[in-house]
Amino acid sequence: MDYVLFPGRHHLLTRFQAEHLTKLGGTVVWAVTSANHENTRRNPVPYHRREAAIERFSVQAGLRSVVVPVFDTTPTPHFASVTLKNIAVATGLTLTPANTVVACSTPAVAALYSSLGFEIDTVEAAYDPPPSRPWDVLLRLAAGDSSWRELAHPATIDVYERYRLDETVRTVVNDPIVGDEGGLTATRDYRTYAEAFAEAAQRKWALVKEHVRPGRIVDIGCGAGALLEMADQEPALRESDLIGVEVAMHLYDECVHKKSQGVFQNENVYFYRRNVLGGAVFDPRSVDTTLTFALTHEIWSYGSQAASIRAFVQAIYDHTAPGGVWINSDVCGPDNKDRTVRLRLEESTRALFDRFATDYTFPFSYTTDGADTVILRLADAMDFLTRKDYLDNWESETQEQFCGLEFADWKQLLTDAGFEIDPASHAYRNTWIIDNRIAPVASLTTPDGTPLDWPDTHVLFMARRPLNT
Repeated sequence: MDYVLFPGRHHLLTRFQAEHLTKLGGTVVWAVTSANHENTRRNPVPYHRREAAIERFSVQAGLRSVVVPVFDTTPTPHFASVTLKNIAVATGLTLTPANTVVACSTPAVAALYSSLGFEIDTVEAAYDPPPSRPWDVLLRLAAGDSSWRELAHPATIDVYERYRLDETVRTVVNDPIVGDEGGLTATRDYRTYAEAFAEAAQRKWALVKEHVRPGRIVDIGCGAGALLEMADQEPALRESDLIGVEVAMHLYDECVHKKSQGVFQNENVYFYRRNVLGGAVFDPRSVDTTLTFALTHEIWSYGSQAASIRAFVQAIYDHTAPGGVWINSDVCGPDNKDRTVRLRLEESTRALFDRFATDYTFPFSYTTDGADTVILRLADAMDFLTRKDYLDNWESETQEQFCGLEFADWKQLLTDAGFEIDPASHAYRNTWIIDNRIAPVASLTTPDGTPLDWPDTHVLFMARRPLNT
């Protein structure tokens, strides 16, 4: 055969692959799938580093190679034909069953090419016992097993060492929070999420801009960059560095797209795709202002609750410069969150409560008192009431706990880390949500029936690192 089509993600190359491909002969066409993905468990290494390793591998193994990026698509039974068309467009090569053998050890993918008439070489699967597959070798690396070096090809080892990709792989694969596809949850509608943040960006910026210290300004969990767009328009910040950190691939891609389209006037705007809990993102004492909006409840919810929040607070403190400030705005639990209350609900809302109690990731106890009333903790009541209208993102919202921490808990966490809390910090009640979403369908009393005011729903704090630390 003239060509060997070798589809795969190719994050790591092995010594076995070099021996096997040499035996097959012909020009190897590397179809590098998920080429537009990086920094996720399924795709930890960016395409350009994979391509560099493949080219180096080919030279050392004496192979003639062509490397083609194949962007990720939704699952389709036409994956094989789409890949072949992609190769034709990128290289001008027409691969057919008459001139090409497909090297593929994944049965489902091999079957797609076989159905088109291609001969299949099953690579590792053809041997007994089969050698380690590349992904298994990569997992050895992630687990700290040094034997990965014995199985990986020297080209991969060289590229990994020069670009510190071994550290990247360990961090990403072992990340306790981020999913396989690079988001906190696979069920979130990121379009809706980004639109909501964009609509609220001007209001949020007006709330905090007077507390921002110029210099190095970092927005962690920046979404699609809407808040940094507001900062970009501030004359007082024109010489500041504006840095966005976002873990969700879809939102990070939108930030990069905005920058390439000239949305930002400040030339010093940068975006990083990172999870701050996976390790330090910034050097110690190097950030003047850190912004976090609607983020800390996600760290609590998708991590290990109190332990993850403590680690996050410490990470922020460590990278904050003396005199620098952390500005956090998020939902929070009500004061005295563990007190028992009676929650009376309108009929359809009462039915939704039953669904919430079943779907909610954080189980809670409650009793009923008639068809329309439940008795439960105040925090659990408010978690339901502040979540019940997120029907578009129900599956992701029911994985999140809004009321894990009350304002007193936050003050303790911050002071324990070394922060000083600005007197302007406070908890507050979102009156629009109360007046439009909650009060029309619910009422709150003590167990003996004494009416209660609706509690605080949000927190805003400005925490500063003392100048002498």
